[in-house]
Amino acid sequence: MTFVHVDVHHTTHTCPADAEPHPIDTRRTIVATVDGGPCRNPITIRCGDTTAVIDCGRHEPRDRRCPACTVVIIERTVTFDHLGYQGPQHPITGTAA
Repeated sequence: MTFVHVDVHHTTHTCPADAEPHPIDTRRTIVATVDGGPCRNPITIRCGDTTAVIDCGRHEPRDRRCPACTVVIIERTVTFDHLGYQGPQHPITGTAA
């Protein structure tokens, strides 16, 4: 199996349209990749007189891939950054309405 370790960072806020905190930006950073090795079940593709041998991970659906071609994504850390209320300010006091 190929393992991909990812850090996820969500930026959230509240606004006049939705008073509940909701995500406005999500960023994912790949921090490590562990290769699963060579394909253990290569597939032969034929088109006319031409043949090619490719990894099963490029052709087969996920449930029929060999263990080396299967990709597993692991969320290493998930963080949140809340920006607070973002909307029009009260015209007299300058505070949120």
